Amino acid sequence: MQTKQRSTARILAEGGVCIALSIALSYLKIPIGLEFGGFGGSIDLVMIPLIVFAMRSNLGWGIGAGLIFGTLKFIFANGTAINWVSIIFDYSVAYGMVGLAGLFHRNFKLMPLAAFVGCLGRFIVHFISGVTVYAEYLPEEFMGITKPSVALYSLLYNGTYMLPNTILAVVICCLLLAMPKILKQPE
Repeated sequence: MQTKQRSTARILAEGGVCIALSIALSYLKIPIGLEFGGFGGSIDLVMIPLIVFAMRSNLGWGIGAGLIFGTLKFIFANGTAINWVSIIFDYSVAYGMVGLAGLFHRNFKLMPLAAFVGCLGRFIVHFISGVTVYAEYLPEEFMGITKPSVALYSLLYNGTYMLPNTILAVVICCLLLAMPKILKQPE
């Protein structure tokens, strides 16, 4: 097998393993958001394998793995959506943005920053979805705020689960820096 073919096969195999690991991790979650009268959100570790994969492969592969994971997460992990647009935004595209960690391809010293960028990309997509797709579900009161704006509602609602997820991802990526064998590229 030629080197390029071997490299592509390795990337596909790693991507499949990371997607499968993220799917498995999606069942281990702390639900959050429902207590605010919303549709959901959770604190989990699903982004970690996607971040590691994006950094080991590159931006394109990372976004692709995130898109596939997001779609599979909706199907296999009891995703919540109000229509097909919310499926695309809140699952496929949102998790695709985690692949932005691939901007820091193989620069593992910047892994915590890569995690932050991937999480920020996911948050932005959820925020846009909240402002557009979920605007008609704006409650009269949210977190003690009477008649919040759609933007404030989306910011606060998505922040309730994305801020803890971002902190968790950055901290775990800092810890992974102490395990160089996980991050080392094979020859």
